[in-house]
Amino acid sequence: MSAGRWLRRHAVEGRHTAARLVCFPHAGGTAAAFQGWPARLPADVETLVVQYPGRQDRIGEPCIEDMREMADRVTAELLDRCDVPLVLFGHSMGSGLAYEVARRLERDHGTAVSRLFVSARTAPHHVHGEKRHLLSDEDLVASMRSLGGPDAEVYDHPQLLPLILPPLRADLRLLDAYRPERAGLPRIQAPVTACGGDSDHTCPTADLALWEELTTAGAEVRIYPGGHHFLRTHEADVAGVVSKHLLTLVQTRGDTTHGPS
Repeated sequence: MSAGRWLRRHAVEGRHTAARLVCFPHAGGTAAAFQGWPARLPADVETLVVQYPGRQDRIGEPCIEDMREMADRVTAELLDRCDVPLVLFGHSMGSGLAYEVARRLERDHGTAVSRLFVSARTAPHHVHGEKRHLLSDEDLVASMRSLGGPDAEVYDHPQLLPLILPPLRADLRLLDAYRPERAGLPRIQAPVTACGGDSDHTCPTADLALWEELTTAGAEVRIYPGGHHFLRTHEADVAGVVSKHLLTLVQTRGDTTHGPS
């Protein structure tokens, strides 16, 4: 099955797909952010990573600056991939997008994802006051540097900024315009696991529990050492939690498929 322009596919050739994990990168991010994940997951799990337009091999395409359009487009790409249990994982901007995709699949297509993992982002109906897309280039770079993490060094190369800043600014404009009312977002049926860094000033650990307001199936919170980009330094730990859930899905599906011996 071709993954198309929107999805980057990682799967073990010749293996039956028992479950799918769909990953949503952060603002300004690319599918490469999750390139190490497939090796940490069960072999019969297909990993799909969303590649947003306006960067890398999609650099010639216009960026999308509206959450509704972005979620609609990604949802459409996933419709023929709901034949096995689907798990979504979003980091930072990807958290809100993953939630919006989950609720579209459920509301419009009758497909509830197995679990929604969100990372480094307050529940969208509690975010307010951000206007980062209006920052000057200098201030925007300084803001991104303040988040730390291994990706901060990319801003040390001025020749890369014309490639990096336009999609980043577009993603921030999408986020800054995404302001759902606190009473306006429906609860999804999927349970939620909210992950965060204990020193992430953009998402205080107490905010992670607010995701429970967006699910009827309960939410759990997992805290890791680090700031906004704790996911890069604790990839093995976080992917291990996701892998454990996926393994349970795979085993359950296998039992259901084969039936009693």
